[in-house]
Amino acid sequence: MTRALGLAALSLAVMPAVRASAQDSSAVDRGVRIGILYRPGVRPGIVVLTGRVPALDSLRTIMARDIDYSDRFELITLPGSDSIRLATPVPTAGSRPAAGTGSGKAGGGAASAGGLNYPLYQALGADFAVALTSAAADTAVVTVHDVAAGAVRRELRARLPALTDAGFRMAVHRLSDRVLEATLGAPGIAATRVLFVMDGKVYVIDQDGADRRLVSSTDHAALSPAWAVDGRRFSYMEFWQGHGRLFVQDVATGKRSPVATTGQALDFTPAFSPDGKTLAFSRAIEEGTDVYTVNVKDGCCLQRLTVGRFYDNLSPTYSPDGQRIAFVSTRAGLPQIYVMAADGTDQQLFAPFDYGATGSSNAPEWSPDGQAVAFHRDVAGTLQVFVLDVRTRAVRQLTSVGRNEDPTWAPDSRHMAFVSDRSGYRQLWIIDLETGRIRPLLQQSGARLPAWSPRLPETAPSTP
Repeated sequence: MTRALGLAALSLAVMPAVRASAQDSSAVDRGVRIGILYRPGVRPGIVVLTGRVPALDSLRTIMARDIDYSDRFELITLPGSDSIRLATPVPTAGSRPAAGTGSGKAGGGAASAGGLNYPLYQALGADFAVALTSAAADTAVVTVHDVAAGAVRRELRARLPALTDAGFRMAVHRLSDRVLEATLGAPGIAATRVLFVMDGKVYVIDQDGADRRLVSSTDHAALSPAWAVDGRRFSYMEFWQGHGRLFVQDVATGKRSPVATTGQALDFTPAFSPDGKTLAFSRAIEEGTDVYTVNVKDGCCLQRLTVGRFYDNLSPTYSPDGQRIAFVSTRAGLPQIYVMAADGTDQQLFAPFDYGATGSSNAPEWSPDGQAVAFHRDVAGTLQVFVLDVRTRAVRQLTSVGRNEDPTWAPDSRHMAFVSDRSGYRQLWIIDLETGRIRPLLQQSGARLPAWSPRLPETAPSTP
């Protein structure tokens, strides 16, 4: 294969096509969604309360947004902000409780031990209420009320950094996830971040669109960011003297290390194995592009998984159990999604397509729950995001408005970030596959190649 074709394959892999595109309908706001089941009226109502405590305003703002962006609740906004009286009057000693007050049980009264007026919030349509108070200067108390049951569900306490501290927002995000666990028993995605590329540099941003930071070097153009499953490291490619060199970077310290055996060819699209010990990647040379693995724990043991002398194999992504790798191959002509065992054996077509009718498919990413693979595919000259059901191998189109590409899964396997020009320019968006809701993540042109993190752990040294 010629060098020109090899570079063409690279541009196919690391430029707008290193990930997958989905198909939704930006009629999202009009309620028309392709391939998405939407059952209105089934989400529980929730209200976030702080009373009149200005010091908790930032906490309330971030937590309410996290709860809203979970897409699991109907967020209730109180009339006049929080001007409604939160509690019923506390009886004085020797007096009898007023009618409608009492123990706070479901059939009992208006106020719980926490003093919340349950009938009021039931009338407002709330199933849950989250009350924020402070026990000390650095300690937030979050009381989760089960409004329907008329009782306190759980009380959460967390020591928060100062408002100006760089760790404040992530500490609140973790608290938001604990609220989701306390109410619905579901793990949240508030304490996550998204890597992306802009102007040849790798940035990271919180899932709510705040706190954007540069994380890659300013000396070399970078591409292909990818998270390790533990959330403590990520990898990306930098161009060095005409070659692609892979790096692994520690989240907590910012220290980065070059990946052994890379940098002598065009190495790109890294992907961590679930145990974090192996890095799969694409290598483009004169003869073509193929998938390799390297042991990043020991810095050794380069292994070639594919041999495509007259076609390209690239963009690997591991299944969550580490047993299989989905990847892109041009062996059928146009790029399509294939799958193989983690050792390179048993290579076969993964996402079905129609010869002569289906366009090229690129940028696969396996969902964290292992049930689906997202990718983007050319549809009538533009890119759209699709989802492959791993069990049935049925393909479903998610997007339809504008050009949509580079999908990446949230750790809940329910939300997905992707690149779209539906607003008139290319920017990052997030879609909830269950409700079809779409929201912008970064309202700035030029962002691409997003990679959504797993749930981020507390800051601690990483262990390869």
